[in-house]
Order: sequence, then C-alpha cells, then structure tokens
Amino acid sequence: MSDHNHLIAMLNRLKLTALRDQLDSLIDEAGRRELTIRDALALFCEREIARRDQRRIDMSFGLARFPFVRDLTGFDFGAQPSIDKAQVREIATGRFIANGEAVLLLGPPGVGKTHLAVAIGREAIITGYTVLFTPAMTLVAQLARAHADGRLEERLTHYAKPKLLIVDELGYLPFEPNAAHLFFQLVSRRYERGAMLVTSNRAVGEWGSVFGDAVVATAILDRLLHHSHVLTIRGDSYRLREKRRSGLLQKTAPESIPA
Repeated sequence: MSDHNHLIAMLNRLKLTALRDQLDSLIDEAGRRELTIRDALALFCEREIARRDQRRIDMSFGLARFPFVRDLTGFDFGAQPSIDKAQVREIATGRFIANGEAVLLLGPPGVGKTHLAVAIGREAIITGYTVLFTPAMTLVAQLARAHADGRLEERLTHYAKPKLLIVDELGYLPFEPNAAHLFFQLVSRRYERGAMLVTSNRAVGEWGSVFGDAVVATAILDRLLHHSHVLTIRGDSYRLREKRRSGLLQKTAPESIPA
C-alpha cells in the first residue's frame, strides 16, 4: 500500500472525513503558507471541526422541522417599530434556553411572529441547542391521539426532549377542553427544565377562551410567565401591506355620518 493510501486508510479509521476529502488541498495550503508542523496540524483540526459542526447544524435543521428558512437579517424591523430589536437580539443569543425560560411572541396575523420564531430557533441550533418546531394544533392533536392510544407518556417525553420547543400559532383555533389539560402536562414537564417559545395572535388575557378552561389557562400561564420574555407586536400584516402596495387591496375609507 502506498503512503498516500495508507494515510487515507488511517483517516477513514479515525473518521476524519474532512481531512480525507481535503487532504491534497490542505497539504498544498500548508506548504504555500509555509506553516510549521504545529500550525499545519491546527489548520487540519480546524477544517475537521468546521465540517463536523456544519454536519451537526444541517442535521439539526432537518430534525427541527421548520416550515421555511428565515433568519434575523431578513426580518424588517423598520416595518414593525413596536419590536425592541435589542431584546430580540438578546433572545437570539440563547441565554433564555440555558435558563429554561419562555418567550411569548404575541400579535395579530401576518406581523412576523413565525419568522422571528424560526430565526431564533435557527440561531439556537447554531449555538448548539436542540430545537423542535410544531404548530400548536399539530402538537395538541398528537398528544390527544397518544392519550387515546395509551402512549401519552411516550409523546410527552418526545416533546420534552429538545432544549427549545417552539409552539406556533396558539389561539388561531380553540382547543378541546381535554386538549388543554394535555398541553398543561407538557408545559409542566418542561417548566424550568426546557425552554419554550410560543407565538399567538391572542393576548394572554384571552387564553381562557382559547383553551376552553380558564382555570387550566391560568395554570399554564403561571408556569410560562414565571420566567419569561414577552414581545407584543403591533402593526399591519406584511401580506396585506404588499397587497395594498400592488393595488390589489385598498384601505376602506370610513363612511360619513349624516348630519
């Protein structure tokens, strides 16, 4: 076996795939830069770590089940002046995840809540946290099905596992009373142990009607709000704004009141 093939075999055995795939170019780069053996070894290790980090990030993005790709650089803070950009940037650092806290993004449809939720989730993955994104109705339906099948504990464990659980669009449709109790169990399971980010078009004072049970809603909010960051977005829907700009939708003028 040649020296090159022997080296490739050892890299395969050590599972240093980045070094294996970039071996010739890395050796050429080290020679061109006249690196010492120590510096060349550092270069090789950096490339291997970078490949592994990217592989972890790509895999985590897939497991998170984001509905689309969004990041903070693509969010138009100028169009939503009610949002504290510094607060969003602080949340995106992931410190709230390390502390097992909750983030509530509240506001009418179309103001960018899901965009921010996905962007914060992606930043969390890059930082090294595990994330799972789920629409609220999908989450509740799966818990109810698991409860009916006698597998509730298994499903609660599934949703309790990621360091950050993102629950999107809470409040767009009312829950069945039993579903509210199931959601309470999940919130209790994650309380002070796993972070949650919840988007909702309903103010927290309206969650009693969303859950169909004011007592359960109060118990859920008691845990979510104990250690929380609440962002309330006030503004027009991006989608409606674009339609107005294109002339597809006109603002309705107020009717005059007869004298």
